[in-house]
Amino acid sequence: MPPFETIYSDFKNLVYNLALSYLHNQEDAEDITQEVFVKVYQRLGDYSPERSSLKTWVYQISINHCLDVIKSRKAKKRFGFLTSLFADDTGEPLAGAAHFDHPGVALENKEAIQRLFALIDTLPDNQRTALILTKIEDRSIKEVADIMQLSPKAIESLLQRAKENFSKKAGRTEGF
Repeated sequence: MPPFETIYSDFKNLVYNLALSYLHNQEDAEDITQEVFVKVYQRLGDYSPERSSLKTWVYQISINHCLDVIKSRKAKKRFGFLTSLFADDTGEPLAGAAHFDHPGVALENKEAIQRLFALIDTLPDNQRTALILTKIEDRSIKEVADIMQLSPKAIESLLQRAKENFSKKAGRTEGF
């Protein structure tokens, strides 16, 4: 087992980029990256190289954490809407429009990319994850199958359903 510093150095960009794909905001991605590595450090004793590669294990922790954060935010937005539209102390809205801030996207493309990610965000978690890992993270079907602990055929099926859902929601018939 490599030392934690090596694990962090080897996988910090992977975790950051994945978090950015899920949350679309640099500050959120930085926070998620820190939180994931706290979990990695706390769970190092649970890691088993017989079950998966270290990279796959870090991916699994990252994906699960990103999905947990998204679910938590959705629950807070619903609760916040029911109790009050504005924070008592600051007067700021509790549930605002999603902010999109990705450093790799040119300013003129941000609106189109924001619409694209908004559509991706409406997909079921497993379809969204398969799509992000294959199309954005450029991982192979086999690697995605290992990360998601599914068969390659199941990943292909998830991608097909994601493509169909995406096309319906986008109102077009062409694929990715």
